[in-house]
Parts: sequence; C-alpha cells; structure tokens
Amino acid sequence: MDEERKRRAALLRGCAKVLSQGRPQTMRERLAELAGAGGEVFGPDGVDGLDGLDGLDGLDGLPDVYGDGPVARLEQRTAELLGFEDAVFFPTGTMAQQVVLRCWAERTGSRTVAMHPLAHPEVHERQAYSALSGLRSIWPTTAPRLPTAAEVRGLDEPFGTLMLELPLRDAGFVLPSWEGLCGAVDAAREREAVVHFDGARLWESPGHFGRTLAEVAGLADSVYVSFYKSLGGLSGAAVACSTEVAAQCRAWRHRYGGQLFQQWPAVLAALLGLERELPRLPEYVAHAKVVAAALSKAFSEVPGARVHPEPPHTHQFQLWLPHSAEALNAAGMQLAEETGRALFGGWRESLLPGLSMTEVTVAASALEWSPEEVAEAAAELLERLPR
Repeated sequence: MDEERKRRAALLRGCAKVLSQGRPQTMRERLAELAGAGGEVFGPDGVDGLDGLDGLDGLDGLPDVYGDGPVARLEQRTAELLGFEDAVFFPTGTMAQQVVLRCWAERTGSRTVAMHPLAHPEVHERQAYSALSGLRSIWPTTAPRLPTAAEVRGLDEPFGTLMLELPLRDAGFVLPSWEGLCGAVDAAREREAVVHFDGARLWESPGHFGRTLAEVAGLADSVYVSFYKSLGGLSGAAVACSTEVAAQCRAWRHRYGGQLFQQWPAVLAALLGLERELPRLPEYVAHAKVVAAALSKAFSEVPGARVHPEPPHTHQFQLWLPHSAEALNAAGMQLAEETGRALFGGWRESLLPGLSMTEVTVAASALEWSPEEVAEAAAELLERLPR
C-alpha cells in the first residue's frame, strides 16, 4: 500500500462524515462483521435468513468444498433473484465474463462479440477475451451510451453475442430507456444472436427502468453480476443462465482455475450483501439524485464543472472539475483533515489538460448528508484549491 493511500485511509477513518463510498474498514473490523453475520444470513436454524439456505446451521455449518454447501446456496439465491434456472459462482468477474462469452461462442458458432468500446472486457481486462479464447469484438457505436436498436441492426458483419453493460460504467454509469434496451435486445435476436448482460452493477438499475430485477435480467440469455460492487462483498461474481449453459460454464470455470477449494468467506460476504445492501439500493439511488443536484448547484459558477449524468441513472455518477487531479486530491485530504468531512474518492486526469473526474458513490454513509451540508463542503473544497 503506498503512503498516499495509507494517509487517505487514515483520514477517512477519522472523519465524522464521508460522502462517497464510505469509511474504510480494517481487516479486524471486517472479520468481526462477517463472524457476527452467520445468524443474520443463515438464521439460527439455517433457514430464517435467506430462502433456500436450509442445511446450514449458521457458522457452525460445514464450509464449502469445491463449490458445494454455501457456494451452491449462493448460486441458488442468485438464480432466484434474477429469474434464471441456475447460476454459477466465480472468484472474479473477469473470469465470469470470459467463461460465459466463450461458452456462447461455442454454442453459436461465432467468435464475434458485439460490445461497446468502453465495456469492461475492452478497457479493464487486458483483452483477455481475445488472448485466452480467440474472440473478437465489433462495436455497434462509439458514442458514450448503450447502442440503439438501429445500430445493432445496422452492424455490417455477423456476430454471435451482443454484450450490453448495464450500466455502462466508463461512460458515467449510464443506462438506456426501457424501450431502448428492449429494442437493442430485439435487434440482436433478429440477427440470430444471443444477448449477455454485463450486470456487475445491475443490482441498482431496476429503478431506472421501472421494472423488477428479474424483469430486466429476463431480457438476456445470461447475466453476470458482481458481489462486491454495490453489495459490499469481499469478492466474487456469478453468471445466471439456463441449466445447460451453467453446466458448460462450470466445466470452463475449472479449466480457467476457478474451482477453488473453499470460498466461504467471500460467499458469506456476498449473502450478507444480498440481505443487507440489496434492499437499500433504491434508497441510495434516490439520494444520489439529491447529492448530484446539490453538487451541480454548488459548482454552477465554476467554468467546466459538470455532474454526469444529471440526474444520475443509478447511485453512482461522475463529477468533473477544471483542476488537476493532484490539486483536487490534496484539497480533498486537507478538507478531511481540517473539518472531519470527506467528500470524494480519488480524482483522475482527463484527456483535456486541467480537467479531472471522480466517480461519486452514494451509499449508507451519504444518507447522513443533507443538500445544504453537501453544498457547504463543496464550497470549502473550492477554497482549498489553487486560484
């Protein structure tokens, strides 16, 4: 851990109020939380917490061995929530995405995947889909949004899978309209392609569409979800799909090295996230709109400042300010040190010199902030920036 990260973590832990992402926990605190969660998640008799967890007597139950026990229960719960026949647990989302895209390539006979150039496999996975599976991508659009039905329909070469990231994180956690999403899915079906949702953050997206989680997921042939993004788990992901595709995913999971001996700490954290955080996400999404409006007003006199999208589509959004990332990070740490209030996580430079961006995540700690407190802290941040 570098010194700046250590300093930032210490400052955040000492703050009375943290707006974005929340206060970091130590390993001791996290372990204590998980140790006390067995009864809450599994129930004293193994059945009171989450439906379908029978056979586990709190934390006195046996751990998993190569994917049985708690892992199987998490897979079952995930499949139920998303409305699929089955789900397959993976240690990482990158592995989950690579495996399911490979399975669809084998099933469709096409190694071409239509995806956005800002999609996670393109930007954050070092082209693993190409290096490991020999897949190739084509882009329906380069605009910072999900593709339209016309763009999917108008692709000038065949493809076997359409992958849609919901929300599209690197474009600002943006989502299409319900009609737009259905149209893109229908267009892929017209092209005789299957549809896969990169739903790492799908958990917080149903409110934007005015549909249930299962209704949104049900548009696709498979859906990947993360257990640490939004739900606060330690790690881990799952692919929800049909029984037949799940069996194929499990075979490739083993080949990719994902058949771990025991994974119960990550599974317990995931189940805890489904129990505690999933029901609260609509509240976070609603308050994100309040926070975004307050920030937009507070920075309205700053040339080039922007909240994107406005209003946010989920509980996460981008904030852009016309200063260097170094200056903004320094001002933010100074604000936290002097006032006990922390606004944002790390800033990063954009392609335009002097313009930087941070991703704002509104979760439990942000609910303590009123619009007036957000505006006051934003003004104090500006005072600490070089003129």
